[in-house]
Amino acid sequence: MKKLIFLALMTFGVTGFAQNDAKAESLLTEVSNKIKAYSNISLDFKYELSNVNENINQETRGDVVIEGEKYKLNILGVTRIFDGDSLYTISPEDEEVTISSTNTDEEATITPSKMLSFYEDGYTFKMDIIQNVKGRKIQYVKLTPMDTNSEIKHVLLGIDATTKHIYNLIEVGKNGTKTTLTVNSFQTDQPISKTLFTFDESKYADYFINRID
Repeated sequence: MKKLIFLALMTFGVTGFAQNDAKAESLLTEVSNKIKAYSNISLDFKYELSNVNENINQETRGDVVIEGEKYKLNILGVTRIFDGDSLYTISPEDEEVTISSTNTDEEATITPSKMLSFYEDGYTFKMDIIQNVKGRKIQYVKLTPMDTNSEIKHVLLGIDATTKHIYNLIEVGKNGTKTTLTVNSFQTDQPISKTLFTFDESKYADYFINRID
């Protein structure tokens, strides 16, 4: 699930960036300020993974609702709910629910609530190409890991120049793997249930509950 939770980027604050492109920093700050003004965000997205050398080409869709640190993510038939304290991973296929605290989640996983903060530490960035996508002007920012041992070669973050919303995120690995997350629907400040981020164990009486301390 590591890369599936990569879901690029939703609640960051730009602080103390150094040795970066001033225009890229300004753009990211503008995106950040706009994102912070929303009480919640709902996304439908397409996730693609490819590696030509390994003959891998996978595509799936998912959706996520984010409110502060809390989120509910649906992808590959699995639902993940984070209520601010615990993470619940619900797998109907396995009839299993895994309950863990935040610090027991996969190391290096980028959760939806951290989507726009993953590069605050450890990345340099600069403006990249501009593309016209179905009439939309998409400005890319290129993020490069400072750690030379990182498995990531670089990340391209596509930003709609008009709305200042994230359009897509492309991660290119040193092993030739390319993962792309494209936002199909971006909604904000939607009415959501007060129990959306609440796990009701009674609904999963027949499931195996796996609690990780």
